[in-house]
Amino acid sequence: MVRQAKAQRMLTHDQIWVALDRLAARAGLSPSGLAKRAELDPTTFNRSKRVTPDGRERWPSTESIAKALAAADSSIDIFARLVGDETGDGRAVPLLGFPLAGASGAFDESGFPIGKGWSEFALPTAEDSHGFALQISGDALQPAYRDGDVILVSPGAPIRKGDRVVVKTRAGEVTVATLTRRTAKALELQPLAASQAGRTMAAGEVAWIARIVWASQ
Repeated sequence: MVRQAKAQRMLTHDQIWVALDRLAARAGLSPSGLAKRAELDPTTFNRSKRVTPDGRERWPSTESIAKALAAADSSIDIFARLVGDETGDGRAVPLLGFPLAGASGAFDESGFPIGKGWSEFALPTAEDSHGFALQISGDALQPAYRDGDVILVSPGAPIRKGDRVVVKTRAGEVTVATLTRRTAKALELQPLAASQAGRTMAAGEVAWIARIVWASQ
């Protein structure tokens, strides 16, 4: 009984939730994506649901954890390891569905995520403290990215010719492309779909540009 009580004291609320974030990341999903795949309410694993309105810690149910493990094709042994520190720092970055990226109020003028509508995506490691993730919808970016893929975007990463980037215009359009040339006056971009022609965008049209540093493929 003493040994069991000691183990229970060592298992914390934060450890359980971080393990669920890591489980989602292993499956290439956001926490809400994992919940949907597990046929749970999409908000089941969201950060807003981890504390009750009166400030009490809310723990995930054993049933929801079991369904999440099945959805991620993982075992309870894997989950136990995820509770520990074996998979990295467990850091989460803001996650937004790609169709919402052009909405007013989603980013500040430097391309950093702000406002409502963001969930979280956990990764084993992430170096840019301002990094964020976007989830691809539809097949417009195939074969580079498929429906449901998540891309990690780093506003602070250096950008070179040949990098895949996310560009937002001052008019609110968000484009994913390969940077082919960049000057003080313009960006030259190659859409990811090979059938589409290259595009030149005047520097004055660009609100911000950020490099794609990782994709859940």
